Amino acid sequence: MLRISNKQARWFWLNKNLLAKPPIGSFDLMQTVKDLGFVQIDTIQNVARAHHHILWSRNQNYRSCMIDDYLGRSGQLFEHFTHDASMIPCEFFPMWRRRFDLMRDRVERVYFDSKVTDKKEQRFILNRITQEGPLSTEAFDTKVEGEKVMWARPPHKKTLDYLWYAGVLTTSHREKFRKYYDLTERVIPKDLLDVELSQQEQIDWLCEAALRRLGVANLSEIRKFWEAASPKEIKAWAEAENLETVVVQAHDGSWAEALTFGGIEEALDELAKPTSRMRIINPFDPAIRDRARLKRLFGFDYTIEIFVPAAKRQWGYYVYPILQNDRFIGRIELKADRKAKQLQVVAFWQEEKVKWGEARFEALDKELKQFAKFGGVEDVVWLCDRPKTT
Repeated sequence: MLRISNKQARWFWLNKNLLAKPPIGSFDLMQTVKDLGFVQIDTIQNVARAHHHILWSRNQNYRSCMIDDYLGRSGQLFEHFTHDASMIPCEFFPMWRRRFDLMRDRVERVYFDSKVTDKKEQRFILNRITQEGPLSTEAFDTKVEGEKVMWARPPHKKTLDYLWYAGVLTTSHREKFRKYYDLTERVIPKDLLDVELSQQEQIDWLCEAALRRLGVANLSEIRKFWEAASPKEIKAWAEAENLETVVVQAHDGSWAEALTFGGIEEALDELAKPTSRMRIINPFDPAIRDRARLKRLFGFDYTIEIFVPAAKRQWGYYVYPILQNDRFIGRIELKADRKAKQLQVVAFWQEEKVKWGEARFEALDKELKQFAKFGGVEDVVWLCDRPKTT
């Protein structure tokens, strides 16, 4: 049984996530999204929105306006849920139909009241969109019913979400990040809409596509990638495939079995050595999304604390991991003050057993300046004490 050292496993993962090479050169946006599988969306614009930052981390020639040309009506990217709201290549749409069904059932069961599945309410919204074209929530005026609590939404918003989760509606485009809904058949290319795959064919594709992007993984990690198949379905797929079992070393020196496709030794031999270019990684980056995998491979224990009350936070509100070579070497809390045109360093932490000399701080300064420019601000200002070099 092949033994993959922790160093090899880290290099493999960074190569799979397109973080091993410097973020320069020509940039193919669609190929980047296909290689990653999806790009997560988040509403918070701390410095830059998550999907913009994720793409910029792969290539700093990316600009925030670029992805808009690929979404929805262009027929290249559609929005839906993996583990969270994400942009997904439209060519994956035929394999996503079971996900629409799963999300529809989940929303009916867990999130919303019976009014959401009211056919009359659905027909009203669908008729308006059919006749008027893409509409946002601003086009409707129902109000929140009952007590106004966090995440409370008016009936029209719940129904729009339900139809979107179910695949009846699709994001047509966004304006200033506001989502516009349209009929799916007017957004997704007809040749993709006409493809009909069985449940098993969809499962097979989803599992294989996940493992291809993970490189080496256990069953739980395959499941977490798309969140589109059950543990039982993934186990049955793995048993039917001609997969190779290997043993992977964790950061703490322990070993555990994992699955991979044939040709793993050649793939490991061809890995690019991770660049020394410092990267400020978005909290929603696919490289760190599976926190258990992150901790096992890199020994980096990370949680985003935006929903944690300030008094209970261990770190801060919006803290970015710092990556260099094949290690996470620190964390930094940043905030863009657009009125002052500043990228503000709120707090900074060095990881244990990582030395920060002058060269490392110079690399951080350079990356902060680039990130500030990308975020639309000018000066980098340290609000906390800048640590002394060691």
